[in-house]
Amino acid sequence: MRVAIAGAGSVGRSIAAELSGSGHEVLLIDRDSRAIGLDELPHAEWLLADACELSSLEDAHIGEFDVVVAASSDDKANLVVSLLAKTEFAVPRVVARINDPANEWLFTDAWGVDVAVSPPRLIAALVEDPNGVNDAGEAMALMSLPDTDLLEFTLPEDGAHVDRPVAELVPALPEDIVLVAIVRQGRVRSPSAETILRSGDDLVFLSSAESVQELGELLVPQG
Repeated sequence: MRVAIAGAGSVGRSIAAELSGSGHEVLLIDRDSRAIGLDELPHAEWLLADACELSSLEDAHIGEFDVVVAASSDDKANLVVSLLAKTEFAVPRVVARINDPANEWLFTDAWGVDVAVSPPRLIAALVEDPNGVNDAGEAMALMSLPDTDLLEFTLPEDGAHVDRPVAELVPALPEDIVLVAIVRQGRVRSPSAETILRSGDDLVFLSSAESVQELGELLVPQG
C-alpha cells in the first residue's frame, strides 16, 4: 500500500516508522527542512514541500497513493490537505489528525476526510471507558470510525509477545491492522521498535479489517 503523510513532526514520523516497518511504501511531505530525517527513516521517501499547495501534491503524484494522512499540528492545514487529496486527486482514503477537539465537527466528508482521529478523544476514551481492562484478553473497539475501528488489547501475564520488543510484533500483525499507541500505567507512549511489551500494557490498534479474531489469536494463542 502507498501512503503519503503530510506533516513530518513527531506524529507523522511515528506513523511513517510504523507503516514502513510493516512493508508499506511511505512518502513524508513537509515544508520545513529541519523535519527531514533521512537517517531516522531510511525506508521512507521525503519531499520538501508545502502539502497545502496544489502544485506540491501534483509533484508528489498524490493521485497514485492509496491513502493520504494529514498529520500536521495545524488543523487548518490538515483540512486543506484532506480536501485537495479527495477532490483534486480522488485519493481513495484520507485520514486526518484533529489537534483541537473544538474543531472536530469540521472533519467530515465535506472536507474530504474519510477517517478523523482525535488523540485527546482517544486518551479520554482510554481513561474513562469502564471496560478499559479486558481480563479475557480480547480485542475490543474503543471508538468506531467509518470503515475503521480503534481497538484496545490488554496483554495478560502469559500473553504472547510479553517481554518481547515491538519490532517482533509489528511484522506479524494481520493486514490492515496497525499498532498506534501503548498505554502503560496510565501514560500513553508512541510504540518504537525497541519498546519492550509488558503484561498489563494496553495496546491500541487502528484497524480496517473485517475481523479482529486473528489479532486475538496472535496476542493470546489458544492453548
